[in-house]
Amino acid sequence: MRYALLVQGPPYSRQAAHSALRFARALLARGHTLESVFFYHDGVYNAARLAAPPQDEPHLVDAWRALHDEHGTRLQVCIAAALRRGLLDEREASRHGKTGHSVEPPFELTGLGQLIDLGLGCDRLVTFSP
Repeated sequence: MRYALLVQGPPYSRQAAHSALRFARALLARGHTLESVFFYHDGVYNAARLAAPPQDEPHLVDAWRALHDEHGTRLQVCIAAALRRGLLDEREASRHGKTGHSVEPPFELTGLGQLIDLGLGCDRLVTFSP
């Protein structure tokens, strides 16, 4: 089956992101396809490249990146939710006159249209909310 995940919870203050990552690994281990993970609302913080959790905690940003590297899963971040929270890629930082960026590949800023496409194109869209 072809899956997509919608992650609406932040990486460390709620369980949603960690549960989504564990679910993603489990479905891939069973031979399913994970087309994309779409980060929305506070879930966009999962794409913050400057995250530096303590060494005894899982580094979820790196774990999402590893998921992409190992399985080619797209990591899509809602651009409107990200900009509201100060998360910008290089292009958006330049466009808004900011000196730095906090989102980098493989995370990509996209719109809600991509989320709708995922819902229509995949067999299952599973939501993880706080």
